[in-house]
Amino acid sequence: MATSPGGSGGGGSLGVSSLNFPGFGFDSGLEIKTRSVEQTLLPLVSQITTLINHKDKTKRSDKTLQAIQRVGQAVNLAVGRFVTVGEAIANENWDLKEEINIACLEAKQAGETIAELTDVTSLNNAECDGQITIFTDKTGVIKAARLLLSSVTKVLLLADRIVIKQIITSRNKVLATMEQLESVGSFQEFVQIFSQFGNEMVEFAHLTGDRQNDLKDEKKKAEMAAARAVLEKCTMMLLTASKTCLRHPNCESARKNKGGVFHRMKLALEQVIEIVTDCRPNGENEISSISIYAGIKEFKMTIEALRENLYFQSKENLSTMLKFILEHTEDFTDSAYTSHEHRECILELSNQIKIELQHLVSVWMQAQSKKTKNIMEDLELAILKISQSINEFKRELHSAATLLATDLLKHHADHGILKALKITGVEGNLEALAEYACKLSEQKEQLIETCRLLRHISGTEPLEITCMHAEETFQVTGQQIISAAETLTLHPSSKIAKENLDVFCEAWESQISDMSTLLREINDVFEGKRGEKRAYLSLPKPVKNNTNLKPFKPTKLDSEEQAKIAKLGLKLRLLTSDVNCEIEKWKNQENEIVRHGQNMSSMAYSIYLFTRGEGLLKSTQDLIYQIEVFATEGLKLASVLQGFSKQLKDDDKLLLLLEINKLIPLCQQLQLTAKAPIQNKIFTKVDKCILKTRFVLTTLTQLLPVCYKLMHKCKSENDCINSLQPWMESRWQTVTTKDNMDEKTVEAFGVRSLEHNIANLTFLESK
Repeated sequence: MATSPGGSGGGGSLGVSSLNFPGFGFDSGLEIKTRSVEQTLLPLVSQITTLINHKDKTKRSDKTLQAIQRVGQAVNLAVGRFVTVGEAIANENWDLKEEINIACLEAKQAGETIAELTDVTSLNNAECDGQITIFTDKTGVIKAARLLLSSVTKVLLLADRIVIKQIITSRNKVLATMEQLESVGSFQEFVQIFSQFGNEMVEFAHLTGDRQNDLKDEKKKAEMAAARAVLEKCTMMLLTASKTCLRHPNCESARKNKGGVFHRMKLALEQVIEIVTDCRPNGENEISSISIYAGIKEFKMTIEALRENLYFQSKENLSTMLKFILEHTEDFTDSAYTSHEHRECILELSNQIKIELQHLVSVWMQAQSKKTKNIMEDLELAILKISQSINEFKRELHSAATLLATDLLKHHADHGILKALKITGVEGNLEALAEYACKLSEQKEQLIETCRLLRHISGTEPLEITCMHAEETFQVTGQQIISAAETLTLHPSSKIAKENLDVFCEAWESQISDMSTLLREINDVFEGKRGEKRAYLSLPKPVKNNTNLKPFKPTKLDSEEQAKIAKLGLKLRLLTSDVNCEIEKWKNQENEIVRHGQNMSSMAYSIYLFTRGEGLLKSTQDLIYQIEVFATEGLKLASVLQGFSKQLKDDDKLLLLLEINKLIPLCQQLQLTAKAPIQNKIFTKVDKCILKTRFVLTTLTQLLPVCYKLMHKCKSENDCINSLQPWMESRWQTVTTKDNMDEKTVEAFGVRSLEHNIANLTFLESK
């Protein structure tokens, strides 16, 4: 990798995301797209920044000189280990061997140069001999730092290409087996090949799940989740559709049904590859956001920017932006499902915004030619008026879309049409089939239209992607249900045809349920309940048939009990706000302490929503299980903090341990309470669990500020040594020996670091 010539003698901070390091004169033009690569680089960046930013005129005490030398030696040692791993990877991947080896050699040379320039312990004696050190040749250190960062990043990105190659290879295996399944002629042969296909799909799910969690771009992460959801649901459909086709080989509707599943799976596989390679077929550009909310956001920002600069925009540009918004508003006003009241209100607000924009432009033009106090006040008033109208307009669109979705979901909650299709099929009634197929098509069109409107008001790109996925799922699954129902109607005694229809109906019901969740999440974003930066945590599902999770009998709380639960919930809500405020102070949002704190806050918020009858927790059993997970997360946080305490001095260590010792027993008590059998009323157990959850959260609000203070103190006193450890040891120790490979390296939908991916490459064949 080429580095920029020359170097500034000044210090600088190092940004990792785009590999652009101010103060180093270095910008490789490489974009880091995964968290694992970024997190692997961060400790190295921290060390290099520490070296570069040291003060030349600082008193050169023996302690300072020893610290500088230890950092240089530690960096060189870590680079040596890194290079060893890199060379091992190169030997296993001949197509990238030369590139990796060149980058490893550059890294090794840069590490050695840094070690030589930081060899300053005998500086007072050596200066007379003209020794070149970090104090006399800072430019040399900067050049070496640039080369080291450049080469290390190149090795990491090349290793990441190997991970991508794994996914592509796995996809190709799945596709090849699918082609065999498509043309299979006997049931026995099908069973044999499908078994192989299942194993290959599991491997593909592991690889893509890890990649999804590793992606930094939330939009791409949502696209990957959508594609993987299609593959997951279609796998069962492929099984029953293929079996039906084998049982009824001359049935046209069965062939159509099967063909639709294969086609959709192939498209989803292709989409996964487009996401991981960041390459679209035929050079197509990525589809940009066309939601009304995105247009409104840009329009408002442009208008409000006029306060600072009257000349950076043209009036034509503002008119074009408003035209874009109003054109897409026609999706609401032209929809047959939008109520008359909403339609009239949207049209009225549209006209009002047009008039207010004309007035704003008039005042704006006056302000450009004559910037008096009165005119500037008029401009401010015009900006405020149009901003207020836009907010009302936005609220009206949100109300129209969410009310339509809510009514539609309630109306179809009993899945009456699906039940009728199943009965019709078993009876072999072709006339009734045509009637109910028509009704399902009408329901499908309503759902598709609703998804389109929800997409406009979704509020975030990931939710917009989820709306698009829901729209496409209803479109495809609706047609497949009709073809499956037709097959059953033609063969009413066929058990496999009945099973096939059941599977497609379950997929439809599942998507309806997902749409309810989507609607709640859109409302959460609109009301500001969830920050855009934080991912939505779905409830971990208990394993079916678990004997420890006996279902609770439904119970109705009296008014006093409801009031008590609501009060506890409100206190939880206030505490989650306190925790979030503390977390926002941390610059490194990927810190393990922050991550566990965020998880606990999000779970506590879900518990609060439950007390209001909202959110993802639908039953008392869900609540108790969530509380168990919350307590476990608290113990994980305590474990991380105990590790951190080992880096602290005695007084600070004692302070942190005292706080940790408050958290651990509270979490343990909460676990015991959640797991304890119900003695009297369910309310009593719920009350105790939420109360103890509140105690844990209160302790967390006291613990986080202490951690933040100690982290900064530790960083300022001993940053140059301690923060190197994760990069030098933890990041690569898993790849130094085959004997230490964990059996659980592949975890279907968990986050797996890049190092584990790299480690697994060597043993890919054996796996």
